[in-house]
Amino acid sequence: MRIIQVLPTIAFGDAVGNDTIAIKKALQEFGYDTAIYAEVIDQRLPEGTAIQLNEYELPPVEKDDICIYHMSTGSLLNYTFEYMNCHKVLVYHNVTPPAFFAPYSKDITRNAKSGVDGIKHLADKVEFCFADSEYNKKDLISYGFTCPIVVRPILIPFEDYKKEPSQELIDKYSNDGYKNFIFVGRVAPNKKHEDIISGFAYYKKHFNEKSRLFLVGAGGAFFKYEKRLNDYVKELGLEDSVIFTGHLKFNEILAYYRIADAFLCMSEHEGFCVPLTESMFFNVPIIAYNSTAIPYTLKDSGVVIDDKDPVVVAEAMNKVVTDEAFRNEVVEKQKERLEDFSYDTIKSLLKKQLDTYIDSIKG
Repeated sequence: MRIIQVLPTIAFGDAVGNDTIAIKKALQEFGYDTAIYAEVIDQRLPEGTAIQLNEYELPPVEKDDICIYHMSTGSLLNYTFEYMNCHKVLVYHNVTPPAFFAPYSKDITRNAKSGVDGIKHLADKVEFCFADSEYNKKDLISYGFTCPIVVRPILIPFEDYKKEPSQELIDKYSNDGYKNFIFVGRVAPNKKHEDIISGFAYYKKHFNEKSRLFLVGAGGAFFKYEKRLNDYVKELGLEDSVIFTGHLKFNEILAYYRIADAFLCMSEHEGFCVPLTESMFFNVPIIAYNSTAIPYTLKDSGVVIDDKDPVVVAEAMNKVVTDEAFRNEVVEKQKERLEDFSYDTIKSLLKKQLDTYIDSIKG
């Protein structure tokens, strides 16, 4: 029995690609013959990470093999996957609702709509599902899935975060009396960068002039949205205080977590939100809007707010950076929650869930 993984695009540094690669390593450690197949392979990935699939091509399989399909976007694979003559398993990372993209990109909106249609199409085509979060599991049920669904958080090799950060960035932004706030995630409309900026603007004006906001993540997909954000920053007079970093090397991302006094997340759609766990790892207190998978990932950790009013956001920011006892309490609860996402814990969970599924198909 082989266990292979398939996905439309395996990208460098994103949550879906990282999860796929981590699962491949785990499957090898479990003793399985395994491989990753993708239509698009990011050239920055090490050679041999995945095997190229041409359009309409499906991986070679035997009847007793298991194919795990990572679903997060619109793709022809959402419709051809059902024709694989083997056991079919879905990993659901969620699909961002197209309404977020409609004002900014027709092509991306069309792709997201295709993704939503695709997940509905797959509802009766698979035998078993992994969902990244309880929120994603509920999503699958709402789309009509009736097969067994288990929650298996993203498999994150936290050892990687112990690598050396960029000392140049740490030296540039540390020990100068400024409070540094960060958000990590691609510049996309569902992430609601504008709400992060508005909360930061109120904090800077009314609580601490010596503060900065770093919006860490790649842009380029939503030109109109990025222009709107930059115009908003200029309107607020925050050009020197709000920094869009663009795509970064891994050691630079590590540096921003090292210098951060708090992590701000106002996103309105997340299937899991890996940066929350990264913040936990670096002991950065989290302030996050109560939306989609975020409360499931945080559980009883972090500071979860139900109101995006800039006054509410700014007051939460001020509390976590000035109230030492409160900050320590937040960080300790985050440490406890992080234990639930440890690599060994999730790897063991993956094996247990996979073994249960394999036992069921063996009869």
